Amino acid sequence: MLAILVKDGKGPIDNLYLGEAPTPDPKYGQVIVKIKAFGLNRMDILQRKGNYPVPPGASDILGVEFSGTVSTLGEGVTKFKMNDEVFGIAGGGAYAEYITVQETHLFLKPSHLSWTDAASIPEVFLTAYQALVVYGEMKEGENVLVHAAASGVGIAAIQLARVRGAKTVISTASTKEKLDWLVNIPNGATNGVNYKTQNFAEEVKKITNNKGVDVVIDFVGQNHWNKNIESMAMDGRMTMLALLSGAKVSEFELTPLLYKRLRIQGSTLRSRTMAYQADLIRRFTDDFLELITGEDGQGPIKTYIHKVYSWKNIQDAHRDMEGNQTIGKLVAVVD
Repeated sequence: MLAILVKDGKGPIDNLYLGEAPTPDPKYGQVIVKIKAFGLNRMDILQRKGNYPVPPGASDILGVEFSGTVSTLGEGVTKFKMNDEVFGIAGGGAYAEYITVQETHLFLKPSHLSWTDAASIPEVFLTAYQALVVYGEMKEGENVLVHAAASGVGIAAIQLARVRGAKTVISTASTKEKLDWLVNIPNGATNGVNYKTQNFAEEVKKITNNKGVDVVIDFVGQNHWNKNIESMAMDGRMTMLALLSGAKVSEFELTPLLYKRLRIQGSTLRSRTMAYQADLIRRFTDDFLELITGEDGQGPIKTYIHKVYSWKNIQDAHRDMEGNQTIGKLVAVVD
């Protein structure tokens, strides 16, 4: 089969190329999907550079989310049949013509979702759901702070929080364009803060009448750490999903953790067990999946795609992803 490979196993964007790889075989309980489209994620950049080891047993081909049709059924598969239209998540291997995936990690694709819409959903919405609901335990009437809010996960988290009944959803981003967009989409953020020109902790206090936020979803790490702690309400919960600004905080006052009874949870979805991921998929499906449509759909939750590429232009897609100017998902089609 054809797949997007990395020359020398790791390296810069120019090392990405379309080449030949072995076509996978299904094991017990697995399905082979002929891929129509796949989503791009920041972990793909880290993996391409050699900084993100794949989980044991996973394909070393980039990509974790995809849409397509069932082309082969492994022994023991009961949920799907040949030619079913599906989308799903895997430990790796989505930048390819075919992928092997556990049947527990597939969704039947609703007819109202396009191939590109479907491919843009699994990784970002499951990550947002885990951060907000499973770890953040967000309840109706609570205040939520979402950083990197114009990212795919950020946009998903904002909408999930609004549909779940958040009182306020405060988004941070680096440009007025991104913030204006985030507060103007249906079920978008209630407030936007430019973290480059404003102190988001002070803005949180103003917006929440000094209460603070009950849930924080952070990708930034070092630069936001102290202001995150300052922003959190009593019994606040924070889920950390990445460390974009760095992993070390030079000085940190521990007292607020004790007296505000704060809870901080780190997470990487890709490294969780297959059983955990399958349960997360089941819970998310029950709670939210039927509410999601494409950008032009009527659902209360939408998936927003910034740009669709041919997989032959994968280098351009990675350049755009590294440029940090996108709003929403980047998706590639296998053509």
